[in-house]
Amino acid sequence: MQFLRSKAALWLTVLVCLQGVAYYAIAARPERTPSIAPLATFPSEVPGWRMVRDYPIEPEVLDILKADDTLNRLYASDSRTATAFFFMAYFKTQRYGAAPHSPKNCLPGSGWEPVETPGTISIAIAGRQEPIVASRYVVERGDQRSVVIYWYQSHQRAIAGEFSAKFWLVADAIRYGRSDTALVKVVVPAIRGDFDSATQNAVDFIKAAYPRIAAQLPE
Repeated sequence: MQFLRSKAALWLTVLVCLQGVAYYAIAARPERTPSIAPLATFPSEVPGWRMVRDYPIEPEVLDILKADDTLNRLYASDSRTATAFFFMAYFKTQRYGAAPHSPKNCLPGSGWEPVETPGTISIAIAGRQEPIVASRYVVERGDQRSVVIYWYQSHQRAIAGEFSAKFWLVADAIRYGRSDTALVKVVVPAIRGDFDSATQNAVDFIKAAYPRIAAQLPE
């Protein structure tokens, strides 16, 4: 009975309700599935950064993701003092069960465990009136530690959390007849445990790449 009165039970109830509303909102009307250019056409250079390597994703991982398109690259700053792993997964529809997997669930499955309480971070983007808000947390695997910043990108909107993403899924399905979205994730190694520098490098990359990300994905 104590669990039923807890915040966890409340959020679980809200999530189940949102999923039910989303299902009926999406299924009850024809869906628009906008076309986009392949993610492979994303620029190999953004201001101050350039691609070092394009990493293919294993077929078994793609089978689990069920994304319609993916991008998985390593970028380095022009000064070669910082690197950033950049990942995008695009879903043209969430009507048939395909949806982004939260990194909070996927990374532990790959052996990465959180070492800080996840939070959010605001990032000012040139030319954008409001900063984007993304999720940020620190993970470790063995003696490796990294800062992870991710968000869900839909209709020129950056969404930090999974519950907010469900809310906007319902709203966009009702207003626009669409359920497309993209998971965007940036991972930066924390050299010698320097989380502040790793966070700043991730922010610098996102500031440079975000206008291209917004242009790559449908409005």
